[in-house]
Amino acid sequence: MKPKSTALLSLCALALSACAPTLQDAPVGAAVSAPTDWRTQLEVTAPVEQDWWDTFGDPQLSRLVEQARLHNPDVQIAAARVEEARATELGSRGYLLPSIGAGAQSAVQRELSPFGQPRTTVGVQPAFRASYEVDLFGKNAARVDAAEAGVAASAAAEEAACLSVSAATASGYITLLALDRRQEVLAATLEARGQALKFARDRAEVGYTSQLELRQAEAEYQATAQLVPQLKAQIARQENALSVLTGELPFAIERGGTLADLRQPAPPATLPSELLRRRPDVAAAEYRIAAADAKMRMARADFMPSIDLGASAGLVISDLLADPIGVWSLGGSILAPIFQGGKLQAQLDGATAQRDQAAWAYRSTVLNAFREVEDRMAVLANLKDQETARVAQQTAVADALRHARNRYRAGYTPYIEQVDAQRALLGVELSLVQVRADELTTLVGLYQAVGGAPC
Repeated sequence: MKPKSTALLSLCALALSACAPTLQDAPVGAAVSAPTDWRTQLEVTAPVEQDWWDTFGDPQLSRLVEQARLHNPDVQIAAARVEEARATELGSRGYLLPSIGAGAQSAVQRELSPFGQPRTTVGVQPAFRASYEVDLFGKNAARVDAAEAGVAASAAAEEAACLSVSAATASGYITLLALDRRQEVLAATLEARGQALKFARDRAEVGYTSQLELRQAEAEYQATAQLVPQLKAQIARQENALSVLTGELPFAIERGGTLADLRQPAPPATLPSELLRRRPDVAAAEYRIAAADAKMRMARADFMPSIDLGASAGLVISDLLADPIGVWSLGGSILAPIFQGGKLQAQLDGATAQRDQAAWAYRSTVLNAFREVEDRMAVLANLKDQETARVAQQTAVADALRHARNRYRAGYTPYIEQVDAQRALLGVELSLVQVRADELTTLVGLYQAVGGAPC
């Protein structure tokens, strides 16, 4: 193709592109500015550790988290999505390069010669073809940009999935240890109520008390006993859930220690301005905006003319020819949309709406990120006071039970006072276990909320 022809095509394309619509900016209200400081202030904090789950001091917890990060099905699915996005990116880059192909045509033909004699001819025509779309208005470049942003968004989503699985595994293990501790409390309570039942039975047999107190003691003993199989079922379900999180079939989970053995590390320290850089889900939402912007540019480029260049070359080989004959061609075309029935505008409007959705989704993700951090910091700031009050209550209730037991055995009070004290002590001890577990799981949740550590 002559240079003048190429320049003429380009000038025509630029002239026809003048009527293309302009792109709209993202919604202004979708932007989020980080606050200067957190609403809740924690007294002691520490930098986020790379392997933050190790700070709890339980080797079994660390082993389960590492196994889940490697073998959890959700993490594997997220990793496969990253590979899919990379394949899409690689395919999109092919639009920036020429398309080259080669082939051959052959035929055997029987026909009449000009002299009325039958004649059979054999012909072969190998050919080489090349075509290239001139990306004058950046449509193919925008396709590549969208694919690159898609890869980055998928990678960030994989990080978010890995972080979520890590936190869920750590919290699940802490919950399992808390259930073990509850079982110990129930076992001790059941033993105490068994002793009380024996004492009431001995007194009833000698006629010192009525059958009412004996039945009350039996009822309290059975009320505690029926909680044991329920708790065993909860422990089994928790073990099954942890097994699945680690990518295994349900099995019994080995313990590395007890709930009391777990260390309580200092809460992770991070600034509000750092949160947006640390959270993988925020990064994924930001990359989705970039991908939507690129797709919007692609939709606008459809209004522009397309310029295609083509070339072909080959040989004509036939038994009618003494020597093969070379053939070739060079050409180009320009095609501009004139009337599409509103299809192109609808595609652009749809791409713009998708970009706006991504922008508002980003705002929602950011707001939720700040809320999650603030929620967990608020819980941590108050759990210590709650634990202190529970410990004081446990001391008071245990002393009240001692007095009620002594008064009952001395015959000063009915058995119901001892029953009330036993019930109160069991409730307080179980609440203490829950408070301890809440402190640790809230810490895990805070590590997740501030972005944790990358996979």
